[in-house]
Amino acid sequence: MLKEEHEVAVLGGPHSSMLPTSTVINIQSGTSVPDHVVWSLFNTLFMNWCCLGFIAFAYSVKSRDRKMVGDLTGAQAYASTAKCLNIWALIVGIIMTIGFILLLVFGSVIVYHAVSQILQNQRVHL
Repeated sequence: MLKEEHEVAVLGGPHSSMLPTSTVINIQSGTSVPDHVVWSLFNTLFMNWCCLGFIAFAYSVKSRDRKMVGDLTGAQAYASTAKCLNIWALIVGIIMTIGFILLLVFGSVIVYHAVSQILQNQRVHL
């Protein structure tokens, strides 16, 4: 038998004449509103084309503030806007990144051909 159990057994129950009271805490579990802060932060740091990620982050913070105050309708409205902006930031960011990579690849090939053509013309004239 543990020491605490022994002490409780020796001491017995409470010696007061008052009846024990209970406290009830109501927790609303079905009213969770996602605020998309992590996704907005990712888009702000890595996919911030046209500042859409930063604007989405601002709306996500507003959504979190509304949720802390207890305004679930306002929090849902800001969260919906943040989600929409995050989707557009991600789409535009992926398209722009792929476009930049393609531009870099094709641009380097064109520059390589131009430089090799110039070197061949210089060798012919010598």
